[in-house]
Amino acid sequence: MTGCAGGSVVVYDPSLTGYDFGPAHPMNPVRVDLTMSLTRNLGLLGDGLVAVAAPDASDADLLTVHDAALIDAVRRTSEDPTRHETRFGLGTDDNPTFRNMHAAARHVVGASLEAARQVWTGKAVHAANIAGGLHHAMPDAASGFCVYNDVAVAIQWLLDNGARRIAYVDVDVHHGDGVQKIFYDDPRVLTVSLHETGQMLFPGTGYPVETGGPGAIGSSVNVALPPGTGDAGWLRAFHAVVPPLVRAFEPEILITQHGCDSHADDPLAHLMLSVDGHRASYLALHDLAHEVCGGRWVATGGGGYAVVDVVPRSWSHLLAIVGGAPLDPVTQTPSEWQVEVLERLHREAPRLMTDGRTPDFRDFSEGFDPDSWLDREIAATRSAVFPEHGLDPVSW
Repeated sequence: MTGCAGGSVVVYDPSLTGYDFGPAHPMNPVRVDLTMSLTRNLGLLGDGLVAVAAPDASDADLLTVHDAALIDAVRRTSEDPTRHETRFGLGTDDNPTFRNMHAAARHVVGASLEAARQVWTGKAVHAANIAGGLHHAMPDAASGFCVYNDVAVAIQWLLDNGARRIAYVDVDVHHGDGVQKIFYDDPRVLTVSLHETGQMLFPGTGYPVETGGPGAIGSSVNVALPPGTGDAGWLRAFHAVVPPLVRAFEPEILITQHGCDSHADDPLAHLMLSVDGHRASYLALHDLAHEVCGGRWVATGGGGYAVVDVVPRSWSHLLAIVGGAPLDPVTQTPSEWQVEVLERLHREAPRLMTDGRTPDFRDFSEGFDPDSWLDREIAATRSAVFPEHGLDPVSW
């Protein structure tokens, strides 16, 4: 199937679940498979959201952001998974080696590249790759479950094909450090990451003072959220920082990473969002793409390790919004999907597409509380980068 002009696509084929570190690893690819199954059973695939196949990225594609030595090391460990190349981040607890790892990782990159091509060439207005969002991979090393950085390769492809300004917004609970590093000195790319503070969580970076290299001051934006932040606080921080900066930057395309490990049930982090809060963030980013970028929007997945209760529901909401048909939060999960979850994983599936939360928040313009850790972080980010974009950090 091919994308339709003005429509939306999800780049997916079942072989993307070959990116698999093994049954004991938190990043179980069943989360991607269950998402696509739930999406299909909800009737979201059709004229509004078309599935397109994921091609493989080439070595030339990978080399636009990665060192040849890393690619060679991934190949070696792919052929012999007992071989550990730890200086390249391979063979660690986070990134255990597995056979055909190079092929699986470059396939994820190819899917994000195809999503970018679909949007940039006008075949689709929105495109998604939920298997992507591997934002920790560095130019010279795998890191944090991420072998190759599909997001960075897609952004670099856009730059190489005429894009002059790209905004990247990362809402994963972990700092988007790999993407930030790769474009830290490039004023054409605005990278914005909202994440749990590095004081508490991997990778230990992502502070407001990280604002970009000498020729790109203000192009790197970080909101370091206190542990325990829930829907209201997260959305307060998001709306205080992201829309004003993206509007001022005037990007031609919006790239987003949607790790849903910020959920209260996620086992690897300490934020307290709900599926309803995730949905609110997706709607806000969709609207921002239409306001600023003519609708041009590429969305990827990312982290998320509550593989039954959270990831399929949150990402199905994302794909519904990408496809232009947002789901009512009180929609029931289809019985066919519930049976599938029970048969495959011997677990009860969630019955509703909501956690029963109303994601309201108090806008930052209504007042700053100096005794609030959250408000101090928001103010620090605004102070660090707003003046670089001609914005006043203390007023609206």
